[in-house]
Amino acid sequence: MKIGILTGGGDCPGLNPAIRGFVLRGLDYGFKVHGIRYGWKGLVQGIIDDAPLTVAGVEELIRQGGTDLRSSRTNPYKDPAQLQAVKDNFKKFGLDAIAALGGEDTLGVASKLFKDGFSTVGIPKTMDNDLSETDYTFGFDSAVQVNVDAADRLRDTARSHSRAIVLEVMGRHAGWVALHTGISAGADYILLPEVPLDVDAMCAQVKKAHDRKGYALVVASEGVDLPDLDESEKKLDAFGHVILGERNVGEWLAKEIEKRTGLETRSAVTGHIQRGGAPSAFDRVLATRLGIRAAQCVHERDFGKMVATRGGDIVAVDIDKAVGTLRTVPIELYNSIVTLFNK
Repeated sequence: MKIGILTGGGDCPGLNPAIRGFVLRGLDYGFKVHGIRYGWKGLVQGIIDDAPLTVAGVEELIRQGGTDLRSSRTNPYKDPAQLQAVKDNFKKFGLDAIAALGGEDTLGVASKLFKDGFSTVGIPKTMDNDLSETDYTFGFDSAVQVNVDAADRLRDTARSHSRAIVLEVMGRHAGWVALHTGISAGADYILLPEVPLDVDAMCAQVKKAHDRKGYALVVASEGVDLPDLDESEKKLDAFGHVILGERNVGEWLAKEIEKRTGLETRSAVTGHIQRGGAPSAFDRVLATRLGIRAAQCVHERDFGKMVATRGGDIVAVDIDKAVGTLRTVPIELYNSIVTLFNK
C-alpha cells in the first residue's frame, strides 16, 4: 500500500516520534509511506516525497521536536478549488490512504475526506489536550513541563522583587495546560476558559497571597474571556479561530491586578516556546504507541478512525466523534482544586 503521512496545525513535541512509530510499523506491513510536506497545503499543491520514508530516515526522530514533515494551517474545505486539488492529488499520486497527525482542525479535514470516500486515519496531536474520545494527546505533557519550569523561574523573580506575576499559557477553549501548570507550580490563582473570570476574587486572592509570603503567582489560559473585549476586528486563521497572540490576556490581567491592589505586577507569556524542544519521555512513548496503532488501522483497513488512549490502552475511535466536541475541563474538577488557592 502507498500511504501519505502529514502533520497539520501548530507543531508540538511528539510529532516526530509519532511519524517514526507509524513508519517503522508500516514497514512491517510492507507499506510505502510517503511524506506529504506542509500539511494539507502539501496535498493541495502536490508537495509529496517521491521516495518513501526509510528506517534510516526516521530512526533519529524519537528525540527531535517540531515536525520533520513541516506544517501549515491550510483548510482545503474553505476553498472548493483547494478541496478539488486535494481529491485530485490523492488519486494522481496513487495514495491508498492518508495518516493525518493533528488536532481538531487537521483531523476535522481528515474526517470530512473520509465521508467523501477517501481512506484516512487520524493521530491526535494538541498541546491543549482538548480532543474528545482520548485521555491524552501528545504535546500536552511537554507543554506543561515547559510552563512549570517557566513558573518556577518567575516565582524566584517575584519573590526577589515582592511582585505579583501572571503567566499566560496556551489553551483556546480548554484550560488543561493552565490547570496542570498551576497545580504543579503551586500557583496562587488559576484562570481557565471554562470558568468565568471574577476579577474581584482574583485580586483578593493575589493580595492575600502577597500579604502572606511577599509575592504571588497567577497562571492563566490564553483563551480566558476578558470583560468588554471587542474581538470583531481580530485576525482569524484558516479555520476561523481568533489568533490568540493578539489578545494579550496576561498583560491585561497584570494591569488589572496592579490597578486594583497597588502591587507591582508583571506578566510573561511562554507562547511558542511551548511548541519547540525535545518531547518529554511521556510524549515520546505516547506518540510512538499512537503511530504504531495507526499503522495497524491502515493495515486492517479500519479507516475513518482516530487512535486514542483509554485507561492506558491504545484504541481506535470514530474520528468524527473525536472532533465533534471539545474535551474541556469539567467544572467539578476545577472546584475540587479551588482549595489550593483560597488560603
